[in-house]
Amino acid sequence: MDIATAVALELQHEGYDPLVVEDGPAALAQCNAWGPDLVVLDLGLPTLDGVEVCRRIRAASHTPILVLTARGSVEDRVHGLDAGADDYMAKPFSLEELLARVRSTLRRARMRDEGAVLKAGPLVLDARARIVTCDGATVELTRREFDLLEFLMRHPGIAHSRESILSAVWSYDFLGGSNVIDSYVRYLRAKLDRAGGSDVIQTVRGVGYALRVA
Repeated sequence: MDIATAVALELQHEGYDPLVVEDGPAALAQCNAWGPDLVVLDLGLPTLDGVEVCRRIRAASHTPILVLTARGSVEDRVHGLDAGADDYMAKPFSLEELLARVRSTLRRARMRDEGAVLKAGPLVLDARARIVTCDGATVELTRREFDLLEFLMRHPGIAHSRESILSAVWSYDFLGGSNVIDSYVRYLRAKLDRAGGSDVIQTVRGVGYALRVA
């Protein structure tokens, strides 16, 4: 039994309705026709590479994408996430962890749909359109900056540790550990400051970061 079939059987056993396709073009066609709630994507697809499939799915929709692949290097992880993947798992893997990540990815997608527009002071975040404005002016953010701000705006006034932010936003152990959070907070603060949203993200000494509640 191949991995795709085994994963599909396990998902079916858990109450999902999986559909297996064999190559990149078929994956794109089924995404357009079927509108799945989640895509579990192998990067090593024939005909059209999985990274390109990921980019095309993301360009056309907000369908959650969980990459499941033998490409486990940090560079491969970065390429997959930058292409629009919501989570990334390298083989070999456990079915228990895969199911946990499927549930987590779907849960984040539901939260985004249920609370599509978030507000904090002059900031307005549209989770579906992935647009942030400050006093009506658009703030250009990278994907990870947007995800970080969305996480903080969904939990205003709560002090989050770097580790909890890393787990919630990146969903895997990023090389360099939680220090990456400090860099992204710095990038995000600089863009918000220029747009007039200064001091929205506060440093909580000994803990991490929190979104200021006016």
